[in-house]
Amino acid sequence: MITVFGRDLPRPAGYLNTASIGVPPLRASAAVAEVVRRWAEGRTAPSEFDEDVEAARAGFAAITGVPAGDVAQGATASGLIGPLAAAVPDGTRVLVATGEFSSVTRPFAQQAHRGVRVTEVPLEELAARAPAHDLVAVSAVQSSDGRIADLDALWTARDRHGVRLLLDVTQAAGWLPLRLDRADAVVGAGYKWLLGPRGTAWLAQRPSWVDGPPGAQRWPEVVRHGAGWYGARDRWAGGLYTPDPPARPGPAGGEEAPAWFAHAGSAVTVPWLASLDPQALRAHCVELADDLRDRLGMPPAGSAIVSVRTEGAAEKLAAAGIRAAVRDGAARLSFHLVNTPEDVRAAARALRS
Repeated sequence: MITVFGRDLPRPAGYLNTASIGVPPLRASAAVAEVVRRWAEGRTAPSEFDEDVEAARAGFAAITGVPAGDVAQGATASGLIGPLAAAVPDGTRVLVATGEFSSVTRPFAQQAHRGVRVTEVPLEELAARAPAHDLVAVSAVQSSDGRIADLDALWTARDRHGVRLLLDVTQAAGWLPLRLDRADAVVGAGYKWLLGPRGTAWLAQRPSWVDGPPGAQRWPEVVRHGAGWYGARDRWAGGLYTPDPPARPGPAGGEEAPAWFAHAGSAVTVPWLASLDPQALRAHCVELADDLRDRLGMPPAGSAIVSVRTEGAAEKLAAAGIRAAVRDGAARLSFHLVNTPEDVRAAARALRS
């Protein structure tokens, strides 16, 4: 076990795979286990999970710097992006980074029959190429190798040229300080750096997604075709058995019912992470990652993710009992709260062997 920022976490030696799935604090896994136990004993009720759903929603809003009233919960990032993609006007020009994670790109590629075009360019060229497009959709931190998007340049492109901006923070929220209230939409899944169970994700759809940034045309309202009973304003009294009950304001009015047990865990982890000093959290993760980079003769990158392309890297790590991932042909190592300098030393020894 390891205690970090006032919470006890398991200490799985050699676990460098948070970018695939995070290791939760003991309090979160205990909360999920307790819910499962009460479920098995017939002692749960749907309404008791409302508090967890709202706590996790507020935590995501705090971490990303957006109003909680603009946030809808869901199960996956792609499922939340889908209605946005279905609502963009015919012929919309979408700019993405080459190698962008497909949960960001595929919802828009599925609209090709309407003339929606998805164009890939190197990550470093997004801002320069943005003026010729209607929307930039990009992960704040790239899944494959941890590169960080130049958000300042993207803000400038948005404000000067009326280009909408959709940011995926799945590989950023939970270690990278974020203030994304200028984005038109922000989406993120909760089971990686936010340390929640699989089945929680959030979308902040700002009013500017429809109204547009300065100089942009207004877009159609987003229709959430999967809207269910949970988005009703008075779901437990009059919203369960009527076709179109009064909805909650904002995107939450069109959301699907939550995955209850997953929110029991995320209600612990996301508000906790939101309460931490974001700079201290970043320093913990990045110092470990950049230490490994230094030991391997790589320049610092300021990212919690390290991508190693040397031949046999993944096999060497596996042989040493180090849990990492293979993405885009490289070994991907990721450092979070469960990690210590010993993990850095072990990974360096394995990769130099």
